[in-house]
Amino acid sequence: MAALNRLVVNADREIATIDRGIYGHFAEHLGRCIYDGFWVGEGSPVPNARGIRTDVVEALRRIRPAVLRWPGGCFAEEYHWRDGVGPRAQRPRRVNTFWGGVVETNQFGTHEFFDLCELIGAEPYICGNVSTGSPQETQEWLEYVNGEEESELVAWRRRNGRERPFGLRYFGIGNENWGCGGRMRPEYYADLYRRFQNHAKSHGPRPLFKIACGPRNDDYRWTEVLMREAAPYMDGLALHYYTRFFSSGENLTEPRGSATEFPEDEWFRLLKRAGLTEELVRRHSAIMDRYDPERRVALVVDEWGTWFGVEPGTNPHFLYQQNTMRDALVAAISLNVFNNHADRVRMAAIAQTVNVLQAMILTEGARMVLTPTYHVFDLFSVHQGARLLDTALTCADYRFGDDSIPALSSSASRGRSRAVNLTVCNTNPGSPASLECELRGARCRAASGVVLAAPAMNAHNTFDSPERVRPARFTAIRQREQAVEVELPPMSVVRLTLES
Repeated sequence: MAALNRLVVNADREIATIDRGIYGHFAEHLGRCIYDGFWVGEGSPVPNARGIRTDVVEALRRIRPAVLRWPGGCFAEEYHWRDGVGPRAQRPRRVNTFWGGVVETNQFGTHEFFDLCELIGAEPYICGNVSTGSPQETQEWLEYVNGEEESELVAWRRRNGRERPFGLRYFGIGNENWGCGGRMRPEYYADLYRRFQNHAKSHGPRPLFKIACGPRNDDYRWTEVLMREAAPYMDGLALHYYTRFFSSGENLTEPRGSATEFPEDEWFRLLKRAGLTEELVRRHSAIMDRYDPERRVALVVDEWGTWFGVEPGTNPHFLYQQNTMRDALVAAISLNVFNNHADRVRMAAIAQTVNVLQAMILTEGARMVLTPTYHVFDLFSVHQGARLLDTALTCADYRFGDDSIPALSSSASRGRSRAVNLTVCNTNPGSPASLECELRGARCRAASGVVLAAPAMNAHNTFDSPERVRPARFTAIRQREQAVEVELPPMSVVRLTLES
């Protein structure tokens, strides 16, 4: 048995509300995320509701997606919203220059996006075009979407089938403007942000939540400049961080490692990079604190997740990759970090929802499979809107060679039912971990759990074997009045519920 680890949960010390927005998703016009992933068209033999696949909708509703970010990503910086409204037969065909040079039919546009969000129960989050767009285009899109006035744009929306305003709340002013969104310096973008946001009007009673393009990875200077120059004019600052071996991000064909064929050293190195999320969130938050001590501005991690080489035989620009227990551990570590920093992190969006990068769902024709990452989001859904609890984790290291990372990651919250929910993961693929959870400030009347585990690091679900990795009842629990002792399987994610 592994050395005993200890987690103290102070049930009487609530820190912050874990915003539902942390459990958000991202859908870009990239590869098969939109087309074949969400959208099949009303005439498709694949069961659909108004062109949107019903199996994907039903699966997403089960994990309560909080936010859906669209249309990009890099694609947003060449997207002009008028292309995607009006009769579909009359919409222009454009070249998607960022993602493979394929033809974008614009069959999925503004109305379809809001329809999708309504079907899955997610708040819409639109990312606007700064690089090739204009403040006027931003202003007019928001008037079209949210306007109640008797204007030409509102009348056009009504002719296109939507009488009431859509009620958009979240709007991003550009995407990755340090990179694909214009190769801008932070000073230049800060000035552009101030200009664009001035014309991003709310329209209607619901205030618009304006999100500025934030830093990539550890670009702390970008955060410093944006907060210094534009903090009063923003509600959120977007951080992008992908867990991958190579970080240049410029060459899609550079080696990134296989999603399914890897030795333990690649498992270890990737989980170590996932652990850097804690440092990034902490250090960017510290800079934000200097300009926003009340923590009014949210840190929005609206692109995160794993990035590997594409599956053999697929378009390298479509970013289609499989999803294993390694991805599940990355998701669990990341979500625990976001939970534990809920006083600053109030929205996140994993990249991407279907068929791209660290997807929840993979589709192939009429078939669909849920990934291990989907199941992690299902386990963690109990944290949505709950109160973050103060915890102290002491744990052994998972050592590989001359290096080490913490063997465990955790977060805890209390929901309306007053039950305490803990999410804990064991990063070690070769050893179980004994954990003592001491509950202070409350009594533990009953304990139950769910576990996601597999016998191999590269275990994953396929269309022929869709149930290979799935949650199961967790029974390795020994209960006492003020504590429980659990035995975490190797490379596992466990949710414990302590009834108090």
